[in-house]
Amino acid sequence: MTVALSDLQLLLDVVELGSFSQAAAKRGWSQPQVSQRIGVLEQEWGVSLFTRHRRGAVATNACQAFLESASLAVSAYREGLEAMQGTPSVPRIRLSCLPSLTSPVFGPLLMKLADAPMEIRCGTDHSQQIMQDLLTGQVEVGFVLKCPAMAGIQMEMLWRSPIVPVVASHHPLALHRGPLALSDIARYRIAPQFWGKECEALIQQIRIVRQQASPIHAVQPASAARELVLRHGFVSFMPELSVKADLQDGTLQRLCLPELPAWHWEVMMAWRVGKRVDAAKAMVLDAARMLAKEH
Repeated sequence: MTVALSDLQLLLDVVELGSFSQAAAKRGWSQPQVSQRIGVLEQEWGVSLFTRHRRGAVATNACQAFLESASLAVSAYREGLEAMQGTPSVPRIRLSCLPSLTSPVFGPLLMKLADAPMEIRCGTDHSQQIMQDLLTGQVEVGFVLKCPAMAGIQMEMLWRSPIVPVVASHHPLALHRGPLALSDIARYRIAPQFWGKECEALIQQIRIVRQQASPIHAVQPASAARELVLRHGFVSFMPELSVKADLQDGTLQRLCLPELPAWHWEVMMAWRVGKRVDAAKAMVLDAARMLAKEH
């Protein structure tokens, strides 16, 4: 039997993830396919590689003794292939976040890591898909809204951003410096950035105090709500994190509506737990933590 480099990578993945099923998901395989291939390796080498149990698989001593050689072989192949193809030798790390987080997260994060020894690829998706991509290894670090935990995924809160009412600096309401009642803004065009059930509760409150029957729109992502505010005179309710730069430079004006509850947008950083140290991932995580402290 010929042992391929893909067999060595499969072995390393099972050890890192501690699960045949997660290693299968990473490849788009079925769990029995992984079990069968590991069984073929065990038969070829004459050793037991994993102890199977309900919650996954644990490497045996024989497997542990082989891991360093397997890792070196896979690394040597990748380095040789990268050199041959002219691919940079620095690691590549994939990040994903909600579309509404691109401005407050990706830009500042890339500035912090601009000279770090890695290449970063950024993408966007909704929270559930990002969590799935983390699990299957398509993404290394994700930035999502608070959601139920998943086995194998570590989560850490970065921001608890208040939902704030905003208008453009040239809007009539921007001239009012004191507290406002909800009825004061109800006659204007309103389009909150949709953030969940609490947004629907806000819309119902506005409808109650509105004197005319007119639509109230809820939009995503943050860039769409911001465009309506800046260019079309809408009032919006947005996570402060999404428009912090605009509030600081005076492009947008925050309104004071003390009668409303204190709603928040909770942003989490998520990554897959592994047994091997990933220096590039560690740098991204540390840079994101620094960014959160600055905000």
